[in-house]
Amino acid sequence: MDQVRVGVIGLGMGFSHARSLAARQIVGARLSAVCDLNPAKLDEARATLPADVKPWSDADAMISSGEIDAMIIATPHYAHPDMAIKCLSHGLHILIEKPAGVYTKQVREMNRAAKNSGKVFSIMYNQRCNPLYKKLKELIADGELGEIRRMNWIITNWYRSQSYYDSGGWRATWAGEGGGVLINQSPHQLDLWQWTTGMMPKRMRAFCSFGKYRNIEVEDDVTAYAEYENGATAVFITTTGEAPGTNRYEVTGDRGKIVIEDGKLTFWRLRVHESEFNREYTGGFGEPECWKCEVPISGDNPQHNGIIQNFADAILHGTPLIAPGEEGIRGLTLSNAMHLSTWTDNWVDLPLDEDLYYEMLQEQIANSSIRKTVKEIGPVDMSKTFGTY
Repeated sequence: MDQVRVGVIGLGMGFSHARSLAARQIVGARLSAVCDLNPAKLDEARATLPADVKPWSDADAMISSGEIDAMIIATPHYAHPDMAIKCLSHGLHILIEKPAGVYTKQVREMNRAAKNSGKVFSIMYNQRCNPLYKKLKELIADGELGEIRRMNWIITNWYRSQSYYDSGGWRATWAGEGGGVLINQSPHQLDLWQWTTGMMPKRMRAFCSFGKYRNIEVEDDVTAYAEYENGATAVFITTTGEAPGTNRYEVTGDRGKIVIEDGKLTFWRLRVHESEFNREYTGGFGEPECWKCEVPISGDNPQHNGIIQNFADAILHGTPLIAPGEEGIRGLTLSNAMHLSTWTDNWVDLPLDEDLYYEMLQEQIANSSIRKTVKEIGPVDMSKTFGTY
């Protein structure tokens, strides 16, 4: 194979990926087919994409057609794992949009199918291409911060108006979307949180507010606290109801502190480890000498195209994936734990009790504003509405 024939399913968010492929912005890949149930989306595809891109309204027919080698899955969240498993069973490589799914029990099945298939499996964690977070991960992995002690992320610049939520019947519902800010807007930060540090918490306590700022049934304001095996702690705060918002990620270790904010990475580096200073210092009041360093950041941020290019390179050349699909379960575990902690009004230990989470999610779905739709088509068959994504 010298060129990957790519299909895109779901022409909401997926349309931008289709346009990038159609414009030959991805070396070694070409757009061969698109699929959506919405006739208007297919008409738009016919009018704006090259004539050799075949539009499909039947996902199963496209998947089994033999006319594509790989699929980008941009359907609503519930459909990601089922659609991925179906594509894998037909020998297709897959790149799924975030999040990996709605609940980890579902995603774990997808991961098993991907592992057994031997196909390339990636997830659209495009923020892993951002040189700011790549540099942070590098500095932590190289031991520049010493042992991690604290993480704080305030990510409140996800402002969404009521009209945004009213634009689609599936939005901000348990049955249609499977959650709110944690499942729609913040999956990138939940991924980066564990990816940059290489750490998952041992337990979490979260406080989610449902419909606090908007007339919705899912969470739009979250404050979570996490504890780690090494004694480190973390706080994660997110909302869609504040303006102006903040995006500040702070990681403190035994050797200093790194802050990412306003497109800059700043390293407050201690001359000696704090633990060493504390052990040896006898002067009473005092603290370690600290240097404020503006760390140079090089390289561009290719965003979504960077992940798609890497996906094509992995298929053609065996290039290591930036965002292996199997890792999507990690960030989802964090959001599931936050929901479960709120529902049970208690701490949640990790590994997560996946059966309990699934059971309590079904209770939310049963009371969802679109529960009639779910009763008719099933909570994990949201591919039937993927034209609205």
